[in-house]
Amino acid sequence: MLYRWLADLVLALHLGFILFVVLGALLLRRWPRAIYLHLPAAVWGALIEFTGGQCPLTPLEQYLRQRGGRPGYRGGFIEHYLTAAIYPNGLTRGIQLALGLIVLALNAVLYWRWWRVDRDRAHDVESDDRSDQARNRSV
Repeated sequence: MLYRWLADLVLALHLGFILFVVLGALLLRRWPRAIYLHLPAAVWGALIEFTGGQCPLTPLEQYLRQRGGRPGYRGGFIEHYLTAAIYPNGLTRGIQLALGLIVLALNAVLYWRWWRVDRDRAHDVESDDRSDQARNRSV
């Protein structure tokens, strides 16, 4: 029972990591330092897709499932819904490459928007500071 629970936990962590890879750039507006975690994660996720590699969480989950006496992904909510999202049927090399490109393109757009908003905000603050200085000189 413990191994089954641990396998479900690894699966949930895997899904969380995938969501962070794909959408983590959205956190940058609120937490700009998240870039130090997200950028390497996004590169890792894209590289896994481009190279056809396997995330280390996958064999860990499989090991835990085998230790728990389950060879497959039948069963509870997590296994039924999340497994299909993380391990889709019919995953081809072309689909993997497309997923890698989607991750890169989406994150490029999100980073560009974050950088542009941050740059514009810094420019506005700088302009306000200059205006305040000019007003103080004239008073």
